[in-house]
Amino acid sequence: MHMADALISPAVAGTMYACSAVAAGYSIKKVRLEADPKKVPVMGVMGAFVFAAQMINFTIPGTGSSGHLCGGMLLTALLGPYAAFLTMIGVLLIQCLMFADGGLLALGCNIWNMAFYGCFLGYFLLWKPITSKSATRGRIIAASILGSIISLQFGAFSVTIETLLSGITDLPFSVFVGTMQPIHLAIGLVEGLITAAVLVFVYESRPEMLYQIQTEKKEKLSFKKTLVILSVCFVVIAGVISLFASSHPDGLEWSIEKITGSTELDAAQQSIYNTSEKVQEHTAILPDYAFKGSDSALGTSVSGIVGSVVVLVLCGGACWIFTKNKRKKADA
Repeated sequence: MHMADALISPAVAGTMYACSAVAAGYSIKKVRLEADPKKVPVMGVMGAFVFAAQMINFTIPGTGSSGHLCGGMLLTALLGPYAAFLTMIGVLLIQCLMFADGGLLALGCNIWNMAFYGCFLGYFLLWKPITSKSATRGRIIAASILGSIISLQFGAFSVTIETLLSGITDLPFSVFVGTMQPIHLAIGLVEGLITAAVLVFVYESRPEMLYQIQTEKKEKLSFKKTLVILSVCFVVIAGVISLFASSHPDGLEWSIEKITGSTELDAAQQSIYNTSEKVQEHTAILPDYAFKGSDSALGTSVSGIVGSVVVLVLCGGACWIFTKNKRKKADA
């Protein structure tokens, strides 16, 4: 559901950058209050896991469309809403700059649509009420599925609002909503099942890694072993399974194609759009998750592994920096 620059006006882009920046600033403030050293590796590993998982587009049967994990609900269940939101920013930033996935002008929109709802609505509306008093496998599955569906519905609806406010006449609001919401309902259901599978694994292996839950379940694996398994998973997903991703357009591209006959729209001829495109041309070392000018499958594998590692270092390093002063004060 990564929006391209052509879908938004500069005014809407600026507004959404501001909204996302305010949420990010508040999240940094909240994360700084935490002094849990275990959050650093979890933030890095799970950021890499979500980056890798987003490379796997799964086909929605009977539609000609595909979808991929957003990851906000998964991260918020493990890290809490604030660290999860910052981790999602790291994922989306690397996707935008290194792989030209989503427009640079549209980055504020993509952060809001794909990260804010999953991390904040997912946690406060569903994860906390359902699991904080008593976490069971059934409750975790229910929270995962409902959270993924609801957050994706909000995200899809926000896309249509942003294009409406941007004056994108090629996408009439009522038609766009009627196309976007049903396909993202199906995508949200699949994401919910994937999220539930990962969280149930963590619950069975190391329940203390789930964020602020109440359970008497005993751990089966050490913290280190659980992280190692998740790390192996993201390497395999990024390097191997990504080669088998669906080639169908994702829910947003599919919706645009249904209305306009093309998966993309042309950006307005304004300098800000040209500047955004040129910046991404210089920063994208592996555009569209491939070697420049090559269709080699190796490019996909390299993109997945390199991107995952960069996200791991970025998110883990950011968490370490944010919590460093707090840990020093706690030690003192």
